[in-house]
Amino acid sequence: MATLRDVTVTEQVDARHWRVVLGHLEATFRTGSFARGLELVQRVGAAAEELDHHPDVVLRYPTVLVRTVSHDVGGLTERDVRLAAAVSAIADALGVEPDVAAPQTTEIAIDALDIPSVVPFWRAVLAYEDERIDAEDPSPALVDPRGVGPSVWFQQMDEPRPQRNRIHLDVTVPHDAAEARVAAALAAGGRLVSDLRAPAFWVLADAEGNEACVCTWQARD
Repeated sequence: MATLRDVTVTEQVDARHWRVVLGHLEATFRTGSFARGLELVQRVGAAAEELDHHPDVVLRYPTVLVRTVSHDVGGLTERDVRLAAAVSAIADALGVEPDVAAPQTTEIAIDALDIPSVVPFWRAVLAYEDERIDAEDPSPALVDPRGVGPSVWFQQMDEPRPQRNRIHLDVTVPHDAAEARVAAALAAGGRLVSDLRAPAFWVLADAEGNEACVCTWQARD
């Protein structure tokens, strides 16, 4: 199935609900209660089964987020437009109001002189996977395989900065997974900056000094 241009999708979906955000089609609905949100999710699930096209759905009090893209072709298609129409009809039937200002996608950009030397560290410390932005681009973007965290991409620097790099991420993991995550990051070219506060957190850095802390709930008192 052919992908559609963002402008085409925007023209075809219900503008009360849907926005195209970084290649996805997204809507957020103000449900007002967890029970109403669950009802919306159940109806969306039934519609998705009927259309054989399944969105990402996030249920939180007091909103429900619905995000759709045709993963098999890497873009938006008529399937997403049809699903959006079905979800809009369900929202109207339930009297659920949209929040058109809510859709958002966050990316983290890391400037680097030697991109191949820092990518393995971030892949390991975040437990992310590669997603290439362009087939001609040798540097990958990194994405959360769970579809939860922001993506990370790398921008080529032409010369070093005299000041300290200011990228610093806190990555909180289960307490019994932290040491393995730290070991994976070190094996991927990272270095240990400090473990004085472990197991609350370990401070790590990539090959160019950008830092990440692997954190747990332990030793927080």
